[in-house]
Amino acid sequence: MSQTTSDALLQAVGQLRALFPEWRFGQLVANLTTAAGCQEPEAIWDVDDDQLLAAAQRLIARNKDRQSAQA
Repeated sequence: MSQTTSDALLQAVGQLRALFPEWRFGQLVANLTTAAGCQEPEAIWDVDDDQLLAAAQRLIARNKDRQSAQA
């Protein structure tokens, strides 16, 4: 069974929540949208799941050491 983009995105959001427990969920969404290249708040309506997933994967990769430092 293959994982859909939205399933992968939800999994990545879970990883981001673990990496950044101090972020409220709205902050996580806003930061992820910005990381996907959206500069205007209303751009959230137009960003694709693929863009959000790629941004989430970049954030996870850049901050993977953060989780081990928190442990």
